[in-house]
Amino acid sequence: MTPLPVTVSDIAAFSALAVAIWSAVQTGRFNRRQNAFAETAERLNRLLIDKESAESQAQREADVGANFVKIAKNDYRLKVFNRGPVAARNVRLEFLAGGEVMMASELKQKLPVPALERHQTVELMAGINMQSPRRAHMRIHWDDDAGTDHHKEVWSDVF
Repeated sequence: MTPLPVTVSDIAAFSALAVAIWSAVQTGRFNRRQNAFAETAERLNRLLIDKESAESQAQREADVGANFVKIAKNDYRLKVFNRGPVAARNVRLEFLAGGEVMMASELKQKLPVPALERHQTVELMAGINMQSPRRAHMRIHWDDDAGTDHHKEVWSDVF
């Protein structure tokens, strides 16, 4: 058997085949990178949409809290405040522990608070003595533009 002669057209065909295989491999790699990029972009878009909707929701919610403050030597107050961007309506307090430090007449007179605007506070007088508990546990309820009956549990040091 005699070897087949290799012609210029055989070399050109083999070179074209090698270039086609190399191009197919490179295209496959590029497509995988492109798909990974598209998945990452989609995941980032979902995260951005979630963040924007959470910020939009936060702009419609009040943030109500409470803290005991010492005004004078034996004068303590419970300050109920709103740090949120919108008004809190129908603000109510429920003492889970340590409620005996509060004056019942003060609670009856000032609660529920009809509306507590941003950065507004309501002060409630507290009757503190040496036998008073050191900490009060309360649940604050309120309504706002985002919905009704929001609540937050707060532990506050009395003195």
